[in-house]
Amino acid sequence: MSTTPRTQSMLSLEQAVGAAPSLAALQERIRASQQFLDQVKHLIPASLRLHVKAGPLQDTEWCLLVGSVAVSTKLRQLLPALLQALSENGAQVNAIRIKVQMPAP
Repeated sequence: MSTTPRTQSMLSLEQAVGAAPSLAALQERIRASQQFLDQVKHLIPASLRLHVKAGPLQDTEWCLLVGSVAVSTKLRQLLPALLQALSENGAQVNAIRIKVQMPAP
């Protein structure tokens, strides 16, 4: 067993992401999705905010992840206001999908 130090340098996660264009694009979509949620969070009732997470962003469709059908139902009522707020902030989102993620058993 050799005890010589490795000569290979380790890349940080940010360096690895920056070096791979597909990972950089994914990181940018994740960042944009979170920014969208930050822009509309004030429109979501405080009691629901903990149950809503930013989901995937695909072209002009954004997805919100929620923890229950009840939260999904209430959020669907808010979709026009959420889309309007995003549009006013310059986001190019034409549709918002809501996906219920049930907790793992």
